Amino acid sequence: MWMYVLVGNIIRGIGETPIMPLGISYIEDFAKSENSPLYIGFVETGAIIGPLFGLSLASFCANVYVDTGSVNTDDLTITPTDTRWVGAWWFGFLICAGVNVLTAIPFFFLPKWLPKEGLKSNADIIKSDKEEKQREEVKKKKDGITKDFLPFMKSLLCNPVYMLFILISIIQFNAFVNMFTFMPKYLEQQHGKSASDVIFLIGIYNLPPICIGYIAGGLIMKKFKITVKQAAHIACWLSLTEYLLHFLCFLMICDNSSVAGITTTYKGMQQDLYMENAILADCNRDCNCPTKTWDPVCGNNGVSYMSACLAGCETSVGAGINMVFQNCSCIQTSGNSSAVLGLCDKGHDCSMMLQYFLILSAIGSFIYSLSAIPGYMVLLRCIKPEEKSLGVGLHTFCTRVFAGIPAPIYFGALVDSTCLHWGTLKCGESGACRIYDSANFRYIYLGLPAALRGLSYIPAFLILNILKNRHLPGENASSGTILTEAKTTKKENECKDMDQNSKVLNDNELKTKL
Repeated sequence: MWMYVLVGNIIRGIGETPIMPLGISYIEDFAKSENSPLYIGFVETGAIIGPLFGLSLASFCANVYVDTGSVNTDDLTITPTDTRWVGAWWFGFLICAGVNVLTAIPFFFLPKWLPKEGLKSNADIIKSDKEEKQREEVKKKKDGITKDFLPFMKSLLCNPVYMLFILISIIQFNAFVNMFTFMPKYLEQQHGKSASDVIFLIGIYNLPPICIGYIAGGLIMKKFKITVKQAAHIACWLSLTEYLLHFLCFLMICDNSSVAGITTTYKGMQQDLYMENAILADCNRDCNCPTKTWDPVCGNNGVSYMSACLAGCETSVGAGINMVFQNCSCIQTSGNSSAVLGLCDKGHDCSMMLQYFLILSAIGSFIYSLSAIPGYMVLLRCIKPEEKSLGVGLHTFCTRVFAGIPAPIYFGALVDSTCLHWGTLKCGESGACRIYDSANFRYIYLGLPAALRGLSYIPAFLILNILKNRHLPGENASSGTILTEAKTTKKENECKDMDQNSKVLNDNELKTKL
């Protein structure tokens, strides 16, 4: 069945991929040079507002059981906080598919060519611009696309700023894909929250600051007419500031859940996390309990157990998620020993650590998104106008192929290496991981992206060095656009002056005749 999901995602990816590179190139071609950063900021913001609603939808779907409608949910003995819980992931796909079809309709009404922004009043320039584009179109039909493809590719591959920018994007994208892909799992395991709560918190804390950062970055570029070299410095130093803040996340520590036989002994003492023969103890050795079953219960002593059987419980009262197990021989308390379904809560201190982590993440998201638009303008202005669509497309292709595809695979393998207990499928094969070593998970989740991002600043500083004494193609093009606009304005002013002079002369002639 996973094959159908894979093919569906491939088709969806084919449809989504051209929108950003071709759309941004479309804006850059027809917008004023000082306005395009703001417009691109709005486009990027739209790409964040969508996931904000998407994460809200995902949070709702994660709270709904995957087989809702075909099973009686009242009989379930697991809750959304349980690692075995699977939300109704398919429900979101159905809603988003319908919305995608509707949003595709307006794209059919976008014109192929637009008059350059700011030159609308000059009919001659618009006319000549259209004629020139028509000639280019006829030439392309005659010569074919392949004639320009190889020279453009050669020009892009020989452009040091462009190639270094792609290298930075690949390295940083590797880091961010890993962080965002595994953030829900990390917060679930580290802080003991449900997938639904985690997804909702990520949407609330991270996405609004990113939207504000994109718009603010575009406004700053427009307001102060930032040059490409200045934009490169802004992007580099803001990104470096956020990178240094990232290391504070290592202080947001939560201990492993206390699970008897895995993270603690049955006497409540810590043990070697990777011992396999500690699941059974004297209190449950005669119960013939399966050692691979994961059906956790929380004892009234604050320790979790892999199952009620391994907790030594003899009786139970209630049904469904309200079931309570009693007379548990492994739970050492002064009164009646009992247990309830699910892992024990990690406590108030761990919840506070989650709040600190999310606040720091929100600040970091804002700072990094503030640098995103200046950084993207460096990419657009370091290549020639005629190479823009190919350049942006190649950039997107490289980040997807060398970061988007491999990053979750190798990062997932590293995360799996921290697993302390694997679930078992009905056929006896290994299933999903039920509990991770929190400390090692934290080092991999925070440490690997930090190492990758640290490497990315080597090519970043090389770009700053190259830009010191170099004029970029896009800069010259922008200057040319500004010059053209200035000349047009000058001509319009001259025409107005001539009209006024003519009017004055006519008035004088009339006075003389009178």
